Amino acid sequence: MSFSGKIKEELERVSTSSRHCQLAEMAAIYDFCGKKSEETDEKMVISSENELAVRKFFTLLKKTFNMNTDFVAENGYIRKGANYRLEIEGRKRVDSIRSAIRVTTETMRSCCRRAYIRGAFLAAGSVSDPEKSYHLEIVCQDERQALFLAESLKSFEIEARVITRKKYHVLYVKDGTSIVETLNVMGAHIALMDFENTRILKEMRNTVNRKVNCETANIGKTVMAAQRQIDDIRFLMSSDSYDDLPASLKEMAELRISYPEATLTELGQMSTPPLGKSGVNHRLRKLSQAALKFKGGEL
Repeated sequence: MSFSGKIKEELERVSTSSRHCQLAEMAAIYDFCGKKSEETDEKMVISSENELAVRKFFTLLKKTFNMNTDFVAENGYIRKGANYRLEIEGRKRVDSIRSAIRVTTETMRSCCRRAYIRGAFLAAGSVSDPEKSYHLEIVCQDERQALFLAESLKSFEIEARVITRKKYHVLYVKDGTSIVETLNVMGAHIALMDFENTRILKEMRNTVNRKVNCETANIGKTVMAAQRQIDDIRFLMSSDSYDDLPASLKEMAELRISYPEATLTELGQMSTPPLGKSGVNHRLRKLSQAALKFKGGEL
């Protein structure tokens, strides 16, 4: 199952005892799944490929209005890709529901905003696999829906952006921390922990990879520097001027040739008397400078 699917399964199970929050969640599902073109004064239609959203509306309808209605797949049987449909008939019933689920951001309590965002995500939201990228989005039917949702998220200090994609307005969040906060607002706490664990492991892997790459690059530079030093020393040893070098430089030259893979610290410990890294580096530079001068004909 996809990460989005797991979130929606969790959200479908989230229950609240407050009627106003139940109505807010119903309002969101109706906003995103209501088939207004098929409705009349005496009929209300909820239809979606997302079974969980329609099922949640069905459950909330029973809780808040004590109404029963048919919940079926439009083709008469349950299958992948089927449209799930719920119809409420009767003017009195339809009017009471429509009147109750009318919401505005000005009149909604904080808890109801959470419920509305939960219903909207359940109906039209998705989150990418955090192993691959950080992206949460809710596909809205029009700009009004998108801005209403963005304002609701902003009340929880979550900044969301809206873009146009074909005929839809898509609200999205790309920052990992903001996605975690959105999951928390909706009540998807298990998904939140999964997301955070994945994010932590991913960041740890990235940190380790960066460190390994850095160390590999440093090792490469060290090996290249050591090889240049060995080439310079061999050049000097093949020349008549090698015997004229100070004893301290000849000692360092012989140590480097004998221990080509030794670090500066190790070379310093083998020197007589022992030297620090800076002392070893100084003598190796002197040897390279001597080789350069000899190659130029000055020695």
